[in-house]
Amino acid sequence: MMNHYVVTPAMGKRLIGKAMAVHPAVQTAMEKGTLAIIAGTTNGYVAEEILEATDQLEGFSRQGFRRGMVVPSRFDMAEAKADFSGDVVLVDGVWQRGKTIFDVADELEVGDVILKGANALDLARGRGAVLIGDKQAGTAGAAIRAVYGRRARLIVPVGLEKRVPDDLAELADHVNAGDAEGPRMLVLPGEVFTELDAVKLLAGASARLLAGGGVYGAEGAAWLVVTGHVGQLEAAAELMRSLADEPACRA
Repeated sequence: MMNHYVVTPAMGKRLIGKAMAVHPAVQTAMEKGTLAIIAGTTNGYVAEEILEATDQLEGFSRQGFRRGMVVPSRFDMAEAKADFSGDVVLVDGVWQRGKTIFDVADELEVGDVILKGANALDLARGRGAVLIGDKQAGTAGAAIRAVYGRRARLIVPVGLEKRVPDDLAELADHVNAGDAEGPRMLVLPGEVFTELDAVKLLAGASARLLAGGGVYGAEGAAWLVVTGHVGQLEAAAELMRSLADEPACRA
């Protein structure tokens, strides 16, 4: 049995946020350990869901929870002006307000979890990559120190609208060349987590990407085909209904 759903990018962000809040690795780090949610538009939904589930949402806003963003060419940046108050770092489930990944990266260890978004998704190979503008590799550089240096776990929540067809390592070699200009690219050493994974975790059903695109606010939407037994499809349908009224992302 199967059903089809159109999931806008904002719906996808909310879907990923709901799933990350109950992800086993995240739950374990929340019980005992450190969970570092690095600011980004998708992770804003993740942080919102986790903080709400732990009664710590007061004082948090997705507006400004990013270090950069992509907007239309004629966008008035004054519309998106907001203060950045830090990443969301939780130690034993308690939000350490004002902390960033740079404050805790060198203390993370096995069992701790870092959530870091991506700008590019290689869905076939299960890899994500970020564009780098900072000469010290930004938050990705801090995360990688903890992953490679002390075996912290990196999960990459990323929406299907970020998918690219080429091998990310080859793309990174191209844009990182000495004679290239513009942002660099870093392939992340973590496991990607998309809307497809979210459907599986929350409903038990299997989801595949069938088609994409749309207009009137559905630009970048993903058309999912979801399969499973009756109970799984009912759970998936209820999940999708809960996302139906998600407004466009305002970061």
